[in-house]
Amino acid sequence: MRNLTLLTDLYELTMTYGYDKLAHKDKEAVFDLFFRGSTELSYAVVAGLEQAVDYLLNIEFNQDDVDYLRSLNLFDEDFLNNLNENFKFSGDVYAMPEGTIVYPNEPILTVKAPIIQAQFVETALLCIINHQTLIATKASKIVQNTTANVMEFGLRRAQGPDAGIYGARAAIISGCSSTSNVLAGKMFNVPVSGTHAHSWVMSFPDEITAFRAYAKLFPDACLLLVDTYDTLNSGIPNAIKVFKELQAAGHKPLGIRIDSGDLAYLCNKARDMLDEAGFTDAKICASGDIDENVLLALNAQGAKIDSYGIGTKLITSYSNPSLGGVYKLAAITENGKLVPKLKISDTTVKVTNPGLKKVVRFFDNVTGKAIADLIMLKDEPLPNGEPYRIFDPENVWKEKIVVDYHVKELAIDVIKNGKLVYKLPTLQEIAAYHKVCIDQMWEQYKRITNPHIYKVDLSQKLYDLKLELLKKKGN
Repeated sequence: MRNLTLLTDLYELTMTYGYDKLAHKDKEAVFDLFFRGSTELSYAVVAGLEQAVDYLLNIEFNQDDVDYLRSLNLFDEDFLNNLNENFKFSGDVYAMPEGTIVYPNEPILTVKAPIIQAQFVETALLCIINHQTLIATKASKIVQNTTANVMEFGLRRAQGPDAGIYGARAAIISGCSSTSNVLAGKMFNVPVSGTHAHSWVMSFPDEITAFRAYAKLFPDACLLLVDTYDTLNSGIPNAIKVFKELQAAGHKPLGIRIDSGDLAYLCNKARDMLDEAGFTDAKICASGDIDENVLLALNAQGAKIDSYGIGTKLITSYSNPSLGGVYKLAAITENGKLVPKLKISDTTVKVTNPGLKKVVRFFDNVTGKAIADLIMLKDEPLPNGEPYRIFDPENVWKEKIVVDYHVKELAIDVIKNGKLVYKLPTLQEIAAYHKVCIDQMWEQYKRITNPHIYKVDLSQKLYDLKLELLKKKGN
């Protein structure tokens, strides 16, 4: 296991040192990790919690770490020795389970711990949660916009090995059926998929010889890439010849893959050619710079495609390269009491919500669909089924009385007093949970273009507290 303890920004250590020297280290603090949203991110899919937990439970400054920090000439020996001997995460973590649909400004994860610890873990938690949540969200948008099977093919275009491995994990959470990444397949016990490249075809004297060689090696898993030279005049006719030879030998070919050109036109022509040859159950796989917008266009053109291999635009979240998640102080102990804190900004969206909080989701009792979310203070009682008023925290005249509903608190206890209290689910269980969550969303909230804005409101008590702190300039 890699030691990720120094996976942090230097300023986390300088602040940690400052808290130690100023006797702040035993003050308890509450930090929220959330994202602010954008036109690309009307919702997100929570991912990365398992890796975040693993990081928190294994923080340990070894001697090499301490020696390196000593070489920076920033910290005294008492502090360095304390890191080496005593620094462990001993706080609490509340988090939304992986696969949950989360909206802007809702705490994905909350840390409640001595400030020296809660501050130090900021960078690593953001690194882990931001990346996987971003890729899971992109994968969700892709999967939601096709009825075809989606395979994650992004390793070669990922921003390094970890991005390829954990990006594949995130994609599986949101509904991708498999990955091309063999290491990810081994690590997470998920299906792997792949056929051959154009180089395989080009390494033989001609296309038909390449296809026959591949079919001989994999007679019961033969899916041929047909666009190396000429998809319609060479690739598909040669694939059909080989499929007939396989069929005569008692084997069933899987199908073809097309990686370039006008995918709607080529795949529809391919379907006609395969059907005419008697291979009505042969699958057509498409790949090549596909994302949710391309899928919408292919759907509109009636493209006959059974599966997609999607790489670059999924694994890099091509059109939106950052989740933009932040980690903000929400409360700190003063004279033994947890006191809410608020960050004020001239940019309205950057004004934070104070205090230790929880998020509850209202569900319609008839349809089972999500109606709205409410951010509340942790000690507030949950709505109990009686008519409940919710209102827009920025435009308070926009209000709704919710009736005939039930609610669910979204965050769960994950770590208490530095100990794991949550049974981490398998990746398959997470993917199944995400399927439930995404099916609870009305279609208008999942639209790629101009999605309807989902209601995320504040409880009256939290709203009043926020106004009070705003008047006091955050204190």
